[in-house]
Amino acid sequence: MFLTKECDYGIRVIRALAGEEKKTVETISALEHIPDQYAYKILKKLEHAGFVRSIRGRDGGYQLAKPLNAITLYDVASAISEKLFLFECLREGNSCSRNPPDHPCTVHVEFKRIQELLIHEMRRKTIEGLVS
Repeated sequence: MFLTKECDYGIRVIRALAGEEKKTVETISALEHIPDQYAYKILKKLEHAGFVRSIRGRDGGYQLAKPLNAITLYDVASAISEKLFLFECLREGNSCSRNPPDHPCTVHVEFKRIQELLIHEMRRKTIEGLVS
Protein backbone atom coordinates (compact mmCIF):
# COMPACT_ATOMS: atom_id res chain seq x y z
CA MET A 1 0.00 0.00 0.00
CA PHE A 2 1.73 3.08 -1.14
CA LEU A 3 0.41 5.85 1.05
CA THR A 4 1.10 8.69 -1.29
CA LYS A 5 0.97 12.41 -0.77
CA GLU A 6 -2.43 12.25 -2.44
CA CYS A 7 -3.68 9.87 0.30
CA ASP A 8 -2.39 12.28 2.92
CA TYR A 9 -4.19 15.13 1.17
CA GLY A 10 -7.39 13.06 1.07
CA ILE A 11 -7.35 12.61 4.83
CA ARG A 12 -6.61 16.31 5.30
CA VAL A 13 -9.51 17.28 3.00
CA ILE A 14 -11.90 15.18 5.08
CA ARG A 15 -10.49 16.77 8.23
CA ALA A 16 -11.02 20.25 6.79
CA LEU A 17 -14.66 19.40 6.14
CA ALA A 18 -15.33 18.34 9.73
CA GLY A 19 -18.46 20.09 10.92
CA GLU A 20 -21.72 21.04 9.27
CA GLU A 21 -20.69 24.00 7.14
CA LYS A 22 -19.76 23.80 3.49
CA LYS A 23 -16.36 24.99 2.39
CA THR A 24 -14.93 26.11 -0.91
CA VAL A 25 -11.92 24.45 -2.48
CA GLU A 26 -9.91 27.57 -1.77
CA THR A 27 -10.83 27.42 1.93
CA ILE A 28 -10.00 23.71 2.16
CA SER A 29 -6.69 24.30 0.38
CA ALA A 30 -5.77 27.17 2.69
CA LEU A 31 -6.75 25.30 5.87
CA GLU A 32 -4.76 22.19 4.99
CA HIS A 33 -1.96 23.69 2.88
CA ILE A 34 -2.94 21.72 -0.22
CA PRO A 35 -2.47 23.08 -3.74
CA ASP A 36 -5.86 23.89 -5.32
CA GLN A 37 -5.31 21.58 -8.29
CA TYR A 38 -4.78 18.60 -5.95
CA ALA A 39 -7.75 19.56 -3.81
CA TYR A 40 -10.06 19.53 -6.86
CA LYS A 41 -8.78 16.13 -7.96
CA ILE A 42 -9.08 14.64 -4.48
CA LEU A 43 -12.53 16.09 -3.88
CA LYS A 44 -13.74 14.45 -7.10
CA LYS A 45 -12.47 11.06 -5.90
CA LEU A 46 -13.98 11.53 -2.44
CA GLU A 47 -17.28 12.62 -3.98
CA HIS A 48 -17.30 9.57 -6.27
CA ALA A 49 -16.71 7.36 -3.21
CA GLY A 50 -19.67 8.97 -1.41
CA PHE A 51 -17.76 10.69 1.40
CA VAL A 52 -18.17 14.25 0.13
CA ARG A 53 -20.97 16.08 -1.65
CA SER A 54 -20.62 19.10 -3.84
CA ILE A 55 -23.01 22.02 -3.74
CA ARG A 56 -23.25 23.81 -7.06
CA GLY A 57 -23.87 27.45 -7.71
CA ARG A 58 -22.64 30.82 -6.61
CA ASP A 59 -22.71 29.85 -2.93
CA GLY A 60 -21.45 26.36 -3.62
CA GLY A 61 -18.77 24.33 -1.99
CA TYR A 62 -18.22 20.93 -0.44
CA GLN A 63 -19.36 19.20 2.70
CA LEU A 64 -19.22 15.75 4.18
CA ALA A 65 -21.81 13.25 2.97
CA LYS A 66 -21.13 10.88 5.87
CA PRO A 67 -20.33 11.45 9.53
CA LEU A 68 -16.66 11.36 10.52
CA ASN A 69 -17.25 8.27 12.66
CA ALA A 70 -18.35 6.39 9.52
CA ILE A 71 -15.17 7.15 7.54
CA THR A 72 -11.97 5.25 8.24
CA LEU A 73 -8.38 5.87 7.19
CA TYR A 74 -8.70 2.81 4.96
CA ASP A 75 -11.85 4.22 3.31
CA VAL A 76 -10.08 7.43 2.35
CA ALA A 77 -6.90 5.70 1.17
CA SER A 78 -8.99 3.27 -0.90
CA ALA A 79 -10.97 6.12 -2.45
CA ILE A 80 -7.76 7.88 -3.46
CA SER A 81 -5.71 4.86 -4.57
CA GLU A 82 -7.64 1.99 -6.14
CA LYS A 83 -5.08 -0.72 -5.46
CA LEU A 84 -3.44 -0.54 -2.08
CA PHE A 85 -0.18 -2.33 -1.47
CA LEU A 86 2.67 -1.77 0.92
CA PHE A 87 5.50 -3.02 -1.25
CA GLU A 88 5.84 -3.49 -4.99
CA CYS A 89 6.14 -7.27 -4.64
CA LEU A 90 2.60 -7.39 -3.19
CA ARG A 91 1.07 -5.74 -6.24
CA GLU A 92 -1.40 -8.06 -7.92
CA GLY A 93 0.12 -9.69 -10.98
CA ASN A 94 3.66 -8.81 -9.94
CA SER A 95 6.05 -11.53 -11.00
CA CYS A 96 9.07 -12.24 -8.82
CA SER A 97 11.51 -15.02 -9.58
CA ARG A 98 12.28 -15.25 -5.87
CA ASN A 99 8.64 -15.96 -4.95
CA PRO A 100 7.54 -19.09 -6.82
CA PRO A 101 4.26 -20.72 -5.64
CA ASP A 102 6.02 -23.92 -4.55
CA HIS A 103 8.64 -22.10 -2.44
CA PRO A 104 7.31 -18.72 -1.19
CA CYS A 105 9.81 -15.99 -0.42
CA THR A 106 10.05 -15.37 3.33
CA VAL A 107 10.43 -11.63 2.74
CA HIS A 108 7.23 -11.58 0.65
CA VAL A 109 5.39 -13.55 3.33
CA GLU A 110 6.50 -11.07 6.02
CA PHE A 111 5.56 -8.03 3.89
CA LYS A 112 2.14 -9.55 3.32
CA ARG A 113 1.67 -10.09 7.07
CA ILE A 114 2.67 -6.48 7.78
CA GLN A 115 0.33 -5.19 5.07
CA GLU A 116 -2.59 -7.14 6.53
CA LEU A 117 -1.87 -5.66 9.99
CA LEU A 118 -1.70 -2.15 8.56
CA ILE A 119 -4.96 -2.54 6.66
CA HIS A 120 -6.65 -3.96 9.76
CA GLU A 121 -5.54 -0.96 11.83
CA MET A 122 -6.53 1.54 9.11
CA ARG A 123 -10.01 0.00 9.03
CA ARG A 124 -10.31 0.44 12.81
CA LYS A 125 -9.31 4.11 12.92
CA THR A 126 -12.04 6.60 12.03
CA ILE A 127 -11.38 10.15 10.94
CA GLU A 128 -13.43 11.26 13.94
CA GLY A 129 -10.80 9.70 16.18
CA LEU A 130 -8.15 11.80 14.48
CA VAL A 131 -9.86 15.18 14.64
CA SER A 132 -11.42 15.01 18.10
